[in-house]
Amino acid sequence: MSRAVVLAAAAGATGVFAAWEVLAAVDGAGGALRRVLAPLVRAGRGGVAPSLAERRRVAALLAGALFASGWLIAGPVAGLLVATGGPMSARAVLAARRRRWRAELVAGAPLVARALADALSGGHSIRGAVREAAANGGVTGPAGAELALAAHRLALGERTQTALEALRARARSPAYDALVAAILLQRSAGGDLARLLRELAASLEQSARAAADARALTAQARFTGALVALLPVGAAALAELGRPGFLADVLSFPPSAAMLAAAVVLQVVGFVAMRRLARLEP
Repeated sequence: MSRAVVLAAAAGATGVFAAWEVLAAVDGAGGALRRVLAPLVRAGRGGVAPSLAERRRVAALLAGALFASGWLIAGPVAGLLVATGGPMSARAVLAARRRRWRAELVAGAPLVARALADALSGGHSIRGAVREAAANGGVTGPAGAELALAAHRLALGERTQTALEALRARARSPAYDALVAAILLQRSAGGDLARLLRELAASLEQSARAAADARALTAQARFTGALVALLPVGAAALAELGRPGFLADVLSFPPSAAMLAAAVVLQVVGFVAMRRLARLEP
């Protein structure tokens, strides 16, 4: 066997071991990335607020991604400026995920009320109705998960009022405030709770339809406001792509840099004000 054959065999074996090491490194990096992004997943699935350390890790990841994007497009200076938006972007993403979870939870409130009413009509007590609605009520999504959590609390022996108050506190919505208040009021004052819950479900559905109509009527105005707020960003990106170094020249001249900073602040204030004016609270 010649020396070349031996060296080729050794090179092949080394290449196989190197490939395994690369795959292990990629798998480890993927696991680390999943751990960093886990707060985003929990915020969207269970509305869980991340800890301070988790928020910092997400902010660092987003800042690194923004820095790399800015550097590739406009250079290191622009990358550093864009990376400063990492913490704000992390807060915005986490808040958006939690708002989406809460909106889905509120949208399921009529289903929860009807499922409890059906269980009560079937002869269950309030505790039994919660367990029956969670198991066979057909409530899915975040509302079903929260109803199942309340049923689990009751199965562990927790007081009915405590379990329902925990559900109301996590939802933080007038819909669940009314639902829990109706149940607790019936326990002390009596009355036809099943009929009351069906009426509440109908009222919540009517309110949801009115909110959807309002969003449809204001969709064009909201889109126009967002478009106007983002136009300067697009113009700056096109100018930099058309003449690389344009933003650096602007930032190197103090009067133009001051005017640009003031314009950015005004744009951000206007965008935030527009979002707050157009927001429909559940």
